[in-house]
Amino acid sequence: MNISHAVEIAALTNVGKARSHNEDSIATDATLGVLVLADGMGGYQAGEVASGLATEGVVRAVRERLPAMEEAERHPAIGGLYGASLMLRDAVAEANQHIYAAGQREERMSGMGTTLVSVLFHDNRMTIAHVGDSRLYRLRGDIFQQLTKDHSLLQHLIDQGFYTPEEALKSGKRNVVTRALGVDPTVEVDMREEEVQVGDIYLLCSDGLNDMVGEHDIHLIISTFSGNLQLAVEQLVQMANDQGGQDNISVILARVKRALPLRRGLLWRILGWFR
Repeated sequence: MNISHAVEIAALTNVGKARSHNEDSIATDATLGVLVLADGMGGYQAGEVASGLATEGVVRAVRERLPAMEEAERHPAIGGLYGASLMLRDAVAEANQHIYAAGQREERMSGMGTTLVSVLFHDNRMTIAHVGDSRLYRLRGDIFQQLTKDHSLLQHLIDQGFYTPEEALKSGKRNVVTRALGVDPTVEVDMREEEVQVGDIYLLCSDGLNDMVGEHDIHLIISTFSGNLQLAVEQLVQMANDQGGQDNISVILARVKRALPLRRGLLWRILGWFR
């Protein structure tokens, strides 16, 4: 199913002001409705390799497998997740294996890893796959909400009551992640499905944005420039740089313009008669 008419996407990645190269990677496919953002880590530009393997691998897997799932009607509720969600989870797990294997083969890439946040729109819902501290937010009406929870030391300390969220903003432990792709042979991927509504705007970002720009200001920029998503991503990156640009900055925005129901085939309708 081609959903490019139903979801508008804008994306931008920027090296920032303090780094010599960009270890973030972003990839989107508007036709399939898949968005992927990764923030790599590792010396000798290995982080750049890890994030690239993650984004390219996930998008490639979705392109190869999603059409076949549509032909099979993408039956719901397999193990609590729709088939498209299971497919995205497997794609992330395979990307983890590829990154880990590359790190094992080449000494200069040993220990490399990457965060990942990915979204797949399908049948009036979205699937979220998340590892690390890159984030997904949703603007619905005037409510701006973080949909992912960071896999980070700082978030763990907040959960344990050592910091309040306000105190955490000033902490020096902000960039220590507790989960990443490529570090181990397997990785736990947080999976979540959400119903989408027309008018929703979704933001995927690396910590180079949210470490520099507060959520109130992010909300304000997206609301102000909601009619022009490309201008909105440019303004978000510019504000992060204006605040110091201490890290690479990556932003993807997606707006749901129309309902995106799965086109039901004859077999699905026949099976529905017996439900």
